[in-house]
Amino acid sequence: MEILKAIFEDLAEILDLQKLAYLSEAQIHNNYSIQPLLQTLDELEKEFEKSVILKIVDDENKKIVGSVRAYEENDRVFIGKLIVHPDYQNKGYGTKLLNAIEAAFQDKTFELFTSSKSEKNLWIYRKNGYKEFKKLTTPDGIELVFLEK
Repeated sequence: MEILKAIFEDLAEILDLQKLAYLSEAQIHNNYSIQPLLQTLDELEKEFEKSVILKIVDDENKKIVGSVRAYEENDRVFIGKLIVHPDYQNKGYGTKLLNAIEAAFQDKTFELFTSSKSEKNLWIYRKNGYKEFKKLTTPDGIELVFLEK
């Protein structure tokens, strides 16, 4: 498995993977209208212009099996959509992607968020040194936990 910077031509495959990976979040909340499931390719292409997007590729089938993205604003790096294909989860790829996106930005404060019901995500983030600093409830009732490092 190799972690590489995504290119524009990867975006459709990353979006498909994102929608697959976020189905578990939608199921937790019984809400299939969450932003990661509704994001369009056009929106992701605009995000690509201001973000660093990484991908992890399976050496055998050359498919993208994980991705993460981040952008910097005011010396703070906002990490988003750390995704791993369900068949590749619990093998350390999420942590590798998190470490790789952190390495892409030097001497910054990192911020990310996840649902308070996403126990696996919270465990990974805390294990990697992230600390909770606020909670926020969305208009559709999802409690988000914001963490920083």
